[in-house]
Amino acid sequence: MEHIPVRAATDAEVAFFQEHGWVRLARLVDPGTVAILRERAIRHLEARSRARASLVDQAFGQSRDIADSDELFGLLTMSQTMGANAIRLLRGVTAVRVQVTNLLIKEPAVQHDSPAVTPHDPARFTPSMAAPQDTGEGESGRLSPPMAAARDTGEGDSAHDSGQLNPSATASPDTGEAAPDIGHGSTEFHQDFPWMPMDRSAMLTVWLALVDVPADMGSLRFYSGSHRHGLLGRSFTRQGDDQLTQHPWLKDLELSPPLDLKAGDATVHHALTVHGAPANHRDTPRLSFTVTYFDADSLYTGTPYRQTDGLGLKVNEPFDHERFPCLGP
Repeated sequence: MEHIPVRAATDAEVAFFQEHGWVRLARLVDPGTVAILRERAIRHLEARSRARASLVDQAFGQSRDIADSDELFGLLTMSQTMGANAIRLLRGVTAVRVQVTNLLIKEPAVQHDSPAVTPHDPARFTPSMAAPQDTGEGESGRLSPPMAAARDTGEGDSAHDSGQLNPSATASPDTGEAAPDIGHGSTEFHQDFPWMPMDRSAMLTVWLALVDVPADMGSLRFYSGSHRHGLLGRSFTRQGDDQLTQHPWLKDLELSPPLDLKAGDATVHHALTVHGAPANHRDTPRLSFTVTYFDADSLYTGTPYRQTDGLGLKVNEPFDHERFPCLGP
């Protein structure tokens, strides 16, 4: 496969994103192509670490920087249409750079009255995952701040690279490493950008469903218009620092409806948009691919960040490094 077919965002979708800070792009990638990507994703995710050492790890597993190691995900990431979509969605941007790519898995939340399921059982990844699933009703209304034991960066990539560790993670007596638990939790409401070492916030994340994702499997929810309220502070530094706890007034904004996504559908959110997700209440894992793009004119601020530390970037200069490839006209 020489390229990944991706459709262009419509003018209406661009306008919706700029007003609300998020948008759903139905059938961004066709189902046949997604089926190929899904099979590759399953193989990569089977090899992932299952340690639960951070607040992020408690809410989903991931295979990081997947575009660097998988040719097809690399082609999708560097698709001219993907780049053009990001440029149009981010007002006033003429080119974008790739910040990070990830494969994400959210295992079903374990119910106390149901048998435990081993999250790494290969039998969990079956061809039936590609079949349409009934959507159910999902969750309506606002999501309440989740329990402290179930946190992540909301399918973006903010706190994971900060090196923040969960002090309450259970340590393995044999290795001293955090012992993996069964199932993943919910995603607290947060912004992605407060951790970033860029001097401007023109940044977005494309979240592509690799399986059908009914709302109650953990599709993202967004506070519409929250991207217009600037930086609201970091989350995932301590328990109880989700955005709704820090800023109760956010509940006055409109919360996006529960979204039932088909494989190949995507949501896109601005790095300042407050977003979160419920736990996965289905019996199969939620699989997705994410890519984050940022304004190619952004300057490096020197803010400590695991992804950029040690690369030799210079403060107040662009991210001219092979780690951040550029897409433009």
